[in-house]
Amino acid sequence: MTSDDTVRPGSTRSIQTYSALSPDQTDAVLALLAAAARTDGQQAVSEQGRLQLRGGAREGVAHLLLTVDDELVGYAQLEDTDPVEAPAAELVVHPEHRGRGHGRALGSALLAASGKRLRVWAHGGHAAARHLAQVLGLTLFRELRQMRRSLTDLDLPEPVLPEGVTVRSFVPGTDDAAWLAVNAAAFAHHPEQGSLVQRDLDDRMAEPWFDPAGFFLAFRGEELVGFHWTKVHAAEQLGEVYVLGVKPGVQGGGLGKSLTTIGLRHLAKQGLPTAMLYVDADNKAAVSVYERLGFVTHETDLMYRTET
Repeated sequence: MTSDDTVRPGSTRSIQTYSALSPDQTDAVLALLAAAARTDGQQAVSEQGRLQLRGGAREGVAHLLLTVDDELVGYAQLEDTDPVEAPAAELVVHPEHRGRGHGRALGSALLAASGKRLRVWAHGGHAAARHLAQVLGLTLFRELRQMRRSLTDLDLPEPVLPEGVTVRSFVPGTDDAAWLAVNAAAFAHHPEQGSLVQRDLDDRMAEPWFDPAGFFLAFRGEELVGFHWTKVHAAEQLGEVYVLGVKPGVQGGGLGKSLTTIGLRHLAKQGLPTAMLYVDADNKAAVSVYERLGFVTHETDLMYRTET
């Protein structure tokens, strides 16, 4: 979430809502996001949100385009797929058009569309976003940390897998269903990750960064019991602990730590200088594990919501 306080006199502001965007609209939104990222230092819309720009309509996803005199200056995405939580949103205003009320207009439109039950991400937690959240009557309820560590001095002990566990790389088309099932079980408490379906996996496998050699699966016999999916951000020269999961009932045996080490060693072998990951600040156990592995907090994303 980025923002702003009034549209210029004589200009016409319009907000239109779409269930799917045309190729031209998608290109315009991506260009807006790129301009904002250059100014803000990070993306205003998550990877999942950017993937949902393409490929047609998706159930529960709406796109709000804010134009001024037919020029796209703001974008918001509303996702209402969680059966329990309020709809989640992300929004951004083009850097050259901030301070004119566009962020507030998009936020108000999101509140109206969600029936005033809303969660909104503020990536980076910038002061302008905090101010907009206050203006919209939203309160802070979630803090997501990005943590980083150097890979140039990686000196982790040899990973010791639990007895009977072996690790191999993911095979597209063969391991899809098993991975989706374990991912759903491991992240049942985390709807953004645990709700992934085949289409979401296909979207990621179609991305240029996808490399099955860096997607590690842990098996006990024929049973998938854990995984570590790494990701390389080539332009930024960053390796990422993209998703790390252990099947419920298998935790506590050191598998998660071993898989983390295997993935970090893989990223280091790619010549990447730095590794990153995301973790909820209130997940004290995970934060502690990552801190012991040498990770420190780099920046923080905040989520605001309406009072429930």
